[in-house]
Amino acid sequence: MLTRHRSAGALRRSVRGLPVALLGATLLGACAQPTPRQTMTPAPSPAASAELQALIRAVSDDAQRVSGVDASRIRVLEAAAVTWSDGSLGCPAPGRLYTQALVPGYRVRLDAGGRSLIYHANARGNWVLCPAERARQPVGDGRA
Repeated sequence: MLTRHRSAGALRRSVRGLPVALLGATLLGACAQPTPRQTMTPAPSPAASAELQALIRAVSDDAQRVSGVDASRIRVLEAAAVTWSDGSLGCPAPGRLYTQALVPGYRVRLDAGGRSLIYHANARGNWVLCPAERARQPVGDGRA
C-alpha cells in the first residue's frame, strides 16, 4: 500500500489560509442574516417628559402669539421625541451652515384655530417654528 505524506511546509501553507477563509465565511453569513428591527419605542424618561411638557407650553404660547388665536383653541396634534440629522433641527434656512451631527430633540405639531403650526426643537429647549416648505423629516422614529 502506498501512502502519501505531505511535508510540514505544505501542510502549513494549506492550513494558513483556513482561519481567514472561515472568518470571511462567518462574516458573510452574519451579514446575510436579517437583523430584527425594534418596533417598540421606549417610554420617555421623566426628564424627557418634563422637557417635552415645558416645550409644549413654550410653543403653545408662541402659537397663540403668531396666530392670534385664543389659548383655549390651540390643540396639540403631535408631540414626539425625534433625532434631527443636523443642527438645523430639520428646518434649514437658506444660506446658513449647520453643525453636521445628530441632534436629539422633538417635533410638536399644533392646531391653532384650523391652522397647522409645526415646531422643531432640540433637547435643550431651543425651538423654531418651521414652515412646511423648509421642513425636513427626522432621521428616525424616536431618538437614535
